[in-house]
Amino acid sequence: MRCFTVLGPSQSGKSTLVKALSQLESRTEPMAFGDGLALTAFDYLDEAWCALDVAGDTDHLGTAGSALAASDAAVLCVDPSPDSAPLVAPWLRLVESSGVPCFLFINRMDAHEGRIRDAVAALQGYAGHSIVLRQVPFRKDGHVVGAVDLISERAWAYRDGEPSDLVEIPADIRAREEEARGELLEHLADFNDALLEQLIEDQKPATDDVFHLIADLHRHNDIIAAYLGSALHRNGVNRLMKSLRHEAASLAETRERLGGALAVAPAAEFRKHVGKSVLLRALGDGVAQGSGLGGDSLGNLTGLDGKPVTGALAPGALAVAAKSDHLDPGRSFDAAGSAPLPGWSHPRTPQLRRILTPTHEKDDARLSAALARVAAVDNNLALATDPETGHTAAFLQGPMHLRRLIDRLAEDFTVEAEAHPVSGSYRETITAPVTHQYRHRKQSGGAGQFADVHLTVRPTGRGEGFAFDEVVKGGAVPRNYIPSVASGAEDALAQGPLGCKVIDVAVTLTDGKHHSVDSSDHAFRTAAQACVREALREAKPVLLQPIDKVTIHVPSVYTGSLVALLSSLKGQVLGFEAHETAKGWDVFRALLPVPAHDELGQSLSGLTHGTAWYESDFDHYEELHGKEAEKARKDMAAAAS
Repeated sequence: MRCFTVLGPSQSGKSTLVKALSQLESRTEPMAFGDGLALTAFDYLDEAWCALDVAGDTDHLGTAGSALAASDAAVLCVDPSPDSAPLVAPWLRLVESSGVPCFLFINRMDAHEGRIRDAVAALQGYAGHSIVLRQVPFRKDGHVVGAVDLISERAWAYRDGEPSDLVEIPADIRAREEEARGELLEHLADFNDALLEQLIEDQKPATDDVFHLIADLHRHNDIIAAYLGSALHRNGVNRLMKSLRHEAASLAETRERLGGALAVAPAAEFRKHVGKSVLLRALGDGVAQGSGLGGDSLGNLTGLDGKPVTGALAPGALAVAAKSDHLDPGRSFDAAGSAPLPGWSHPRTPQLRRILTPTHEKDDARLSAALARVAAVDNNLALATDPETGHTAAFLQGPMHLRRLIDRLAEDFTVEAEAHPVSGSYRETITAPVTHQYRHRKQSGGAGQFADVHLTVRPTGRGEGFAFDEVVKGGAVPRNYIPSVASGAEDALAQGPLGCKVIDVAVTLTDGKHHSVDSSDHAFRTAAQACVREALREAKPVLLQPIDKVTIHVPSVYTGSLVALLSSLKGQVLGFEAHETAKGWDVFRALLPVPAHDELGQSLSGLTHGTAWYESDFDHYEELHGKEAEKARKDMAAAAS
């Protein structure tokens, strides 16, 4: 079986294209699998094929990456309008990073009145590879009614829902066809000296030689070939399928790209009454129920037709493995172990973080278990414990991903969950030095407790953390109790008078008293803790807001609008430059308050139509005053309730 991934922006006609390709010879139906993936198995010219159709929302770029890793080719389905090129940019960037041969299908040509060269030029602005046209359209009454193949120089007239008719090249397109063919040959000559010599000497190269050359270049990912058509009317799809058959990478080349792996798992899902089910593609011989794969025995295998697999999977075939919990999606396998798929296939940095709590308190344990099972099959989801609240924090690709997660918890695990924004990791510090004394005395029955400490509490430089020293003279506080004083002082910083952890504070033990019988480590630790707490209230505490350094990956056409966006979020623009390897992309850097992350994610998605994403790292804390500080305290109180 040969496999290809179909990807591209939403509303570009991907699923319609898969349907048209799969029904060239017989009617087949897709099978939904996992999050945003549909599988369609079909036969074409006595060969078994499977199309992996990835949903067009950029939330699914991680799904597309894993699918590409398991595929012999990529079909990038796009709209012919030049204005849609920025929407294609994330998918084109992913395909080029993968090294998988890419077939560009420019869809809906029957409804396009513009010049195809403008569409290709707009896409070329985001492509490191040369995009070469394999066809040029011809029109009647302003509408595209067919295409001319630039290698065979034969014209095909479209028929609605039927195979195209071979016709004479229209006279009015002859000059354009010759020009486009010359451009195609010049692109190919960059890779072949013999063809270059023929062009220099004005010799016409043999058609078969050109076919073989472009097939080799395409198969080895040296170019991106562009095809024209209309998936809805089945125009141009047979030409695309023939090219896939001849120019997609071989299974051996796909396996070599994955380091000689025996199998690869592009996706997984949780199935009721079955559990974790992993989609596998066999890349070599011997993948069978009970055989060793990934360091353990492989469980039951079910074909894409729903029937149990008997014997070993044929190399290239796809099947669903059950009772194989040791296998994880997004990994390749040999008999003894596994390895993660290449970095380019991994999901984008999560853009949304939410605290998840059960709607009903009795479901707390069930929610934790359900989330763990979902995370085991969804590589786009990451889980962690929120240090501020102790609840589970979910790191997601975006709002749609969150909605799908909530729905999945309800449908598959009958657990209702609620999502809450994560409050910023606020801190507090002091702005004035204070000297304070505290005496801890307690007497109840037997031995009592006594400790007296004199402490100076002062602010330090931002980022210096906690420091403790002592200048006690004359043994007022015995040396063996001083570590307990330091521990008690640090304990007091866990929560300051504003309700947050206190940072960047130094404490000095200047004097104290002890009792030969009633003093103890516990007494001095308790005294120091209470002393520092009281001192903090007098030391003019201020709230600190965390500031992250954000790095935004954005198509350059949208870069200019980010300055106003970051300014509206009280961010500080640091600058931007062209991406080193991704053509047509900029890297935009800024400092941003952590509480503004949610608004950044939402605004960035709307402003760039979901194409841009960002990464963030903590940079520093800065002081908050007035209404902003009051709002932050209210947000923290709401999150804690």
